[in-house]
Amino acid sequence: MKKIISFVLAVCLVLGCCGVFASAKGEKVTLYVYNWGQYIAEGDDDSMDIIAAFEEAYPNIKVKYSTYDSNESMYAKLSNGGITVDVIIPSDYMVGRMRQEGMLLELNYDNIPNAQYIDESFRNTSYDPENKYSVPYTWGTVGIIYNTKYVDEADVTGWELLWNEKYADKILMFDNSRDAFGIAQYLLGYDINTTDEAELQACADKLAEQKGVVQQYVMDQIFDAMENEEAWIAPYYAGDYLTMVEENEDLAFYRPDHQGFNVFIDAMCIPSCCQEKEAAELFINFLCDPEISAANMDFIGYSVPASESKQYMDEDVVNDPVAYPDAEELRNASSFDYLPEDVSRYMESLFMSVRNG
Repeated sequence: MKKIISFVLAVCLVLGCCGVFASAKGEKVTLYVYNWGQYIAEGDDDSMDIIAAFEEAYPNIKVKYSTYDSNESMYAKLSNGGITVDVIIPSDYMVGRMRQEGMLLELNYDNIPNAQYIDESFRNTSYDPENKYSVPYTWGTVGIIYNTKYVDEADVTGWELLWNEKYADKILMFDNSRDAFGIAQYLLGYDINTTDEAELQACADKLAEQKGVVQQYVMDQIFDAMENEEAWIAPYYAGDYLTMVEENEDLAFYRPDHQGFNVFIDAMCIPSCCQEKEAAELFINFLCDPEISAANMDFIGYSVPASESKQYMDEDVVNDPVAYPDAEELRNASSFDYLPEDVSRYMESLFMSVRNG
């Protein structure tokens, strides 16, 4: 599914539309980008190397790229202070939290003209109502990945599969509180944005019931475990499933739409600790270029929030219902909202008690 992109052609396209930022100033700039793991095309499997292409387009900007494995770990690192980060890509609810807490800078859209390509359905969201602090990067859904060699299709009936004792020690679980509690909330019929402490405690109790069948709590570790068949069942993101299934064709993806599932947007933001704001905006603009975005999404497997990019993408990806579910399937999808800080802390403490208990 990975589309081969001419590196030279892509760089020429970007140079033609972006101009020359750093060389005009005669300064060397270091741009610190902090992103999820496995979340940008880096030249593997004939994909485009996005960062190398950006550095070719802007020869005086050097990108220092590092990764995190959850919104919570990224938030903790930035909230503790003492670091320089120029671009981050948090999920919707975390954008809302960081916006409320003054941790994000307003964007100058004069430097991000390619934001015009973002579809209207991804604008004016609840987490950033005036589009002041974020530009959508990807969107996607959460479901269950399972190995068809070992898992009986008759057992694939809903989120309860993750509690099935038949598959004890072959089940993985999210290693972050919001996604883990979201699954328990769908299973118990609660609002995924509940702030009720009794309901959150009930979710923690449900997750504690699961602990005996869980092999390990994971984020990026899921790739090796599922591809190598060390585990057979795991909840995770649709985009990452599309990467995993290329390595193991026995994997399948299931969304329990009758119970509900999470649909999310991950967005590009500039944190308040940023030292190179203009360069950060140019990097965001680069990622929004339709052809660059297409090359990037073809590789990482996530859904693109700009329809303009689809004409440049692999048709198999664009037509894949895992990446682009139809409106009927999305009718029971819901999104995480920003939770008050005390509720977030309470949920996190409950989850750590379950996980470490």
